Amino acid sequence: MSEAACRRLRIHGLVQGVGFRYSLHREAVRLGLAGWVRNRRDGTVEAVVAGPAPAVEALVAWAHRGPPSARVDRVEV
Repeated sequence: MSEAACRRLRIHGLVQGVGFRYSLHREAVRLGLAGWVRNRRDGTVEAVVAGPAPAVEALVAWAHRGPPSARVDRVEV
């Protein structure tokens, strides 16, 4: 059994209005993770995810790419 992990992400770039929140949520569900995601007033997307460490790290890697219509400049973890 793998260790549990929890990460807070702040994603910068063209990440609002491009389906980023929906896509991140869908990917998190696919990976079996719990948490939440929201748009912030400064134009970033913030998320907290928790679950098995390998799945959390897979979601962090996904967040660096995002959906096809997004442009991710930076991810703070």
